[in-house]
Amino acid sequence: MLSREDFVFTIGYDGPVAVVDSQAKQRYGSLSTRELAEKGFFRAAYASAVYAHNQEEVKLVTEIYHHIAGAGYEEKTVDAPLDRLFGVFPVEVQRSIAL
Repeated sequence: MLSREDFVFTIGYDGPVAVVDSQAKQRYGSLSTRELAEKGFFRAAYASAVYAHNQEEVKLVTEIYHHIAGAGYEEKTVDAPLDRLFGVFPVEVQRSIAL
């Protein structure tokens, strides 16, 4: 399974391998879900919440996103509309490559 940092900064997949933005991971990998959202890294923040399987974090990201972007998405479960918006889905891969 991927580490949290690899999952959060995955930019795509090459077959069974996650492609990770190594510069973003190095620079922002230690930030919490809240810190990522407050800095405007909504995709990374949402990925962090999904990785943690934490509904409170999903709600937090949704609230911060609504406040800043003025959007009207509802947070229902981890399978919320934000999955499609940010392209974040739980995926079981074992390896990653860094770009």
